[in-house]
Amino acid sequence: MTTTPQSAAEKSCELPRVSGERFAGYAVIGAPFASGHYLALRRFPVNSIGDGYTSVWHRDPAGAWTVYSDVPPELNCPRFLGHALTRTEQTDVRAEWTGPNDLHVTAGSELEWDLRMATSPATTAMNVAGKLMPAVLRHSPAVLAGMGRVAGPVLGVGRVRLGGHVPNGQWFRADPRQLWTVRTVHAVVAGSDLGPDGPLTEQAAFGDFWLPQRALFATVQAWFEPFDAGRHFAARPRTEFSAGDEHRPFSTGLPKDTL
Repeated sequence: MTTTPQSAAEKSCELPRVSGERFAGYAVIGAPFASGHYLALRRFPVNSIGDGYTSVWHRDPAGAWTVYSDVPPELNCPRFLGHALTRTEQTDVRAEWTGPNDLHVTAGSELEWDLRMATSPATTAMNVAGKLMPAVLRHSPAVLAGMGRVAGPVLGVGRVRLGGHVPNGQWFRADPRQLWTVRTVHAVVAGSDLGPDGPLTEQAAFGDFWLPQRALFATVQAWFEPFDAGRHFAARPRTEFSAGDEHRPFSTGLPKDTL
């Protein structure tokens, strides 16, 4: 029986058996547009820090990032990305399957996004390799580093790193479990049509997490260094920080066995 993005997403709720703040679910890892806009989606029904949530990230052509989420920023992506954001917005965010390969995403009345997933020879090869890999290896820093080096050129998405630091200072690891390509059917933000898919002039990144230059969907497990208010930036945009907060030190580094 063929596994579809919808069926895979509905089964992707097992937290990784590792230490740290843990998340499981699915994501549009990123979707660049020829206009300079960028969208991403995170749907984590289960995690170790609070209720499940859905969030959408949007970057405008000037490079300003907004994260929309249905839970407070402290309990979703700005917990890790806030220092690189221009704005956070708590609103009604929904990701609804309209078919086995089709997803309809909304964020309040400001954003609407329809996308369609498909397989490719590259994603099929990556998925087959992933199925053969034991979980203990998928949690290995060395293996994740190797997966990232291979995934970039195989998938044609630019640079890929599955471990490092995020803008708020925590270390992270990410383990994409199954992959599909993505085509945007229609995307509108604040009344503006984002236009056709296409790579950015320069690949975007959040700290050491590089965003793909071709749109990808994945079921995913991710884990992060536990938040420490003394060492990490808070879950709010950089523009809201005081001068003293601006100089708060990042984490002193990854665990010795981390990327």
